[in-house]
Amino acid sequence: QVQLVESGGGSVEAGGSLRLSCAASGYTYSTNSMGWFRQAPGKEREGVATVDRSGTTVYAVSVKGRFTASRDNAKNTLYLQMNSLKPEDTAMYYCAADWGYGLGLHARNYNYWGQGTQVTVSS
Repeated sequence: QVQLVESGGGSVEAGGSLRLSCAASGYTYSTNSMGWFRQAPGKEREGVATVDRSGTTVYAVSVKGRFTASRDNAKNTLYLQMNSLKPEDTAMYYCAADWGYGLGLHARNYNYWGQGTQVTVSS
């Protein structure tokens, strides 16, 4: 089993920045792919960014150029630096992980999930 714990969410004004962290514990060898997903009220969960163990990243079009995902394999931690935040970025942000590679931004491909951290961006 893998446990994922997110932190760093909060409330900011549009144009502001936040940095999310996700600490993995347990069977961390199962975290070859890690990613950030978000879900706003009444909407489906969507992929934001993923990073595999080699550092290969994939971003959603809506966040490309504003968000940067990275990971520290030694610390088993995933990060999401979010800049130029917009009100439409408001959502619960979830960390996810899985053994496989090339999983893309598809939530169904990830077996391990954190509890989420709320991000609220006001206009």
